[in-house]
Amino acid sequence: MTIRMEKQADKLLLAPEGRLDTVTAPELEKTIKENLDGVTALTFDLADLEYVSSAGLRVLLSAQKAMNGQGEMKLCNVNETIMEIFEVTGFSDILTIE
Repeated sequence: MTIRMEKQADKLLLAPEGRLDTVTAPELEKTIKENLDGVTALTFDLADLEYVSSAGLRVLLSAQKAMNGQGEMKLCNVNETIMEIFEVTGFSDILTIE
């Protein structure tokens, strides 16, 4: 997995590409933690995400909890496969998906 990142003032965009699973989730979690200070708008661009496992869902949930205290988080460009995972797990009710 690779993670494209764009940070401008209090906005952070993260675009993971490939698979977000047990092997790659710690990398995304580390990237989030290292760059979240002062961020009030966190956006995940999931256009190039092929798969997300429970470990990846945990990282997204953790990011949402962190942002609840300091701003907003949204997911965009979610493909059908990933959306189905979000719907089956109930994450579509928890996360802001555009």
